[in-house]
Amino acid sequence: MIDLGLLLIRLVIGLNFIGHGAQKLFGWFGGYGPKGTGGWMESIGLRNGVAMAVLAGLAELIGGLLFAAGFLTPLAAALIVVVMLVAIAKVHWKSGYWAPNGFEYNLVLIVTVIAVALMGPGAYALQ
Repeated sequence: MIDLGLLLIRLVIGLNFIGHGAQKLFGWFGGYGPKGTGGWMESIGLRNGVAMAVLAGLAELIGGLLFAAGFLTPLAAALIVVVMLVAIAKVHWKSGYWAPNGFEYNLVLIVTVIAVALMGPGAYALQ
């Protein structure tokens, strides 16, 4: 049952990050693509917004794919953690811990992907 639980965690989190990466990179799922996301990133103080949007999108897309597949899980977790730390630092920190604008959800994602990376992806993985 533990392996099934790890699979569910990996799929839900991984697919969500794939979707967020596709929003930034391709404008899919209601996203704004590199230019739109890049403009927003510049508005929050990041330089080279389009490049940052592409990097964030790649980290989310690749991290999500690897995490969902259970392949190179520590690398997948690292990519996801970096994106979430930047999101906390640049967007959510000023709102404090609690939702709707705080960083609680980002922290839950960080801890979850680190925990899976430490435990291993389970039997249902491409390891």
